[in-house]
Amino acid sequence: MEELFNLTYKDEVEELKDKEDFETLGDEKYLNHEDMEARLYWAFCRPNGSIEEQIADKEPLVSIMAFNHSKLPALKRFQLLHKDVIAKENLRVKIRNRTRMLFRSLVDDDFKELNQVLDLVAVFLPVAVDQLKNGRKWNDIKACEIEATKFLNRACEFIDEDLKTALYIKLADFEEMDNSELKEYLEEIIEKKESIHRIILDYYKEKSMDWIENSDLHILQKKGLQKLANKLD
Repeated sequence: MEELFNLTYKDEVEELKDKEDFETLGDEKYLNHEDMEARLYWAFCRPNGSIEEQIADKEPLVSIMAFNHSKLPALKRFQLLHKDVIAKENLRVKIRNRTRMLFRSLVDDDFKELNQVLDLVAVFLPVAVDQLKNGRKWNDIKACEIEATKFLNRACEFIDEDLKTALYIKLADFEEMDNSELKEYLEEIIEKKESIHRIILDYYKEKSMDWIENSDLHILQKKGLQKLANKLD
C-alpha cells in the first residue's frame, strides 16, 4: 500500500475524482492502459470495486489487486484470478486475508459454491477447513447434505471432533421439527443416503433418536419413527 501512493498515476487519478463520471472516465483511461502501474492503481481506486477484466489482467499483481478489491462473488473471482497467483506461494500470500474472508462466507452457505471454488483452487482447502472450525457459527443457511458429503470426502485428512462439531451446526435441526416434519425429513434423507457421508447419517440417527425419546408421542408412533431412523444405518 505504501508503494501505491508513490505510483506515477496517483495525481492523475486524483484529478479525475471530482468529475461526475469519474468511474467511467477511469475505466476508459486505465482499464487497458499499456502501463501495468496504471492498471494496478485503477484496480485499487475504482469506486465500485474491480471488475472482471481487471481480475483477469495479464499481470499477476494487477490481478491480485483487483481480486482483493472486487465485489464479485467468490467463485467468479477465483475463476478469473491469474493462474500464477494460485500456483506460486509468494503470490498467494498477497490474497491471504481476502481469501480467508471469502471462505468464511462460503462455509456459511450450503457448501455448493464452496465445493465449486475448491474444484478450482484445491490448495485453499486448509483455509476452508479452518473457517468451518473457527468462523462464524450463527448463520441460518442449512448445509446441503450431499454437498457437505463432497466437502467431507475432500477434507478427509482434516476430519476431527472440532470439524464434526462445526459441521453439525450446519445440519438440519430436528429440535425445531414436529413429528410429521421429522418423518418427512428422515424419508428424504433415507432416499438419498447412499450419497450422504456416514458422519452425517450417524448424526441424524442420534439426533432423531433423542427427539423420539424426549417426545410425548404414543408408543406406536415412537416405534414407527425409530424404525425409520434405523434405516439410516
